[in-house]
Amino acid sequence: MKKIIFINKLFTTCSISLFVVLLLSTASFAQGSTSVREQWLNYLDKLAAPVLGNLAADQLKAKMPVKLSARIDNPEHRKKVAYLEAFGRTLCGIAPWLNLEGGNPKEVALREKYRKWALKAIANAVDPKAKDYLLWEGGQPLVDASFFALALVRAPWLWNHLGMAVRENVKNALLVTRRTVPGYSNWILFSTMIEAFFLRYDMPYDPVRIEYGLREFAEHWYVGDGLFSDGMHFHMDYYNSFVIQPYLQAILEITQQKSGIARAFGQKFDRISKRYAEIQERLINTDGSYPITGRSIVYRGGAFHHLADMALRKRLPESLTPAQVRGALTAVLKKTSEAPGTFSAEGWLNIGIYGRQEQLADVYITTGSLYLCSTLLLPLGLPETDPFWQDADQPWTAVKVWNGMETAADHAVDLR
Repeated sequence: MKKIIFINKLFTTCSISLFVVLLLSTASFAQGSTSVREQWLNYLDKLAAPVLGNLAADQLKAKMPVKLSARIDNPEHRKKVAYLEAFGRTLCGIAPWLNLEGGNPKEVALREKYRKWALKAIANAVDPKAKDYLLWEGGQPLVDASFFALALVRAPWLWNHLGMAVRENVKNALLVTRRTVPGYSNWILFSTMIEAFFLRYDMPYDPVRIEYGLREFAEHWYVGDGLFSDGMHFHMDYYNSFVIQPYLQAILEITQQKSGIARAFGQKFDRISKRYAEIQERLINTDGSYPITGRSIVYRGGAFHHLADMALRKRLPESLTPAQVRGALTAVLKKTSEAPGTFSAEGWLNIGIYGRQEQLADVYITTGSLYLCSTLLLPLGLPETDPFWQDADQPWTAVKVWNGMETAADHAVDLR
């Protein structure tokens, strides 16, 4: 009996040791005494500086190279809108951090720099007289105007510090998108998000666009076990995370506070979103890799927009601890950002998921598209004192299973 107990203790010790070794080599890619949060901030700075710094200086169009997919469907239009893609997506991911207050002096100074850049970048992006006035009309501009609107929803600080003239220009730019009829898919949420932005900041809005967007997902497109179809058909891709569930989360929060629209759906969606968070966490392998399936895969860590958003909102299911999600997301960040060729010599993202892999690009992909990867950084909107950053390292599901540790079995969620 004593021998069995000793063997069990030895097995447990070895499992924990394996996890520690794995964590040091993959998840916590800190060097020396640099914290994981500091490493995330370093990546934020590397990713966002070329976009926001140049747009703030009114020279994004002059400095940003635009690489197009080899199968691009509309090259002239795609080139023109690539700058709005890069801007809207970058700002969307770092907005919660820009909205945060406090922290250590180094982080506060970095945030102050980015706040100044962001305010000036917004002003240039919506000023018809600026060299970097962006393209707001058309199909793809609707998409990225909505990411921009979501950024302003996530960072009230930005909206509150814009001058009245800039606010008016923002309003006018977003109103232009009403001329575009969205496709019958996740695209309806792009129009819904823009109207939710108007509602959030007490401007005239179109309730029909909000009601329509929410109703299709609430009544027609939920397919079960935490997943929605993308329109009439289900696709095995990451669009529940790229767009659908983070958008629904933000829109529902606004409408429930402001108008009471879709209150019943909000209760159902809480269970849906928590189940999908569980699925997302289980997709992350021990080394931070994950299944390469579906379109837009070159958005890199944007595939986990939803899991990052749930961590930021402190809405993770009971089955997931903040520390294990931190470890899993850090592993993804490392895997998708440190491969040779991820960035060009000038600091811009290259097309790919692990370095430069241009054949992975769909027909609509440009350099600007790639910056949706910034949404993985949403938990930086939590203060450094939050358990997400402070709790001791914990293994995520794949680490537990593939190191012989015990973990709970997985089961589908049935909402009937």
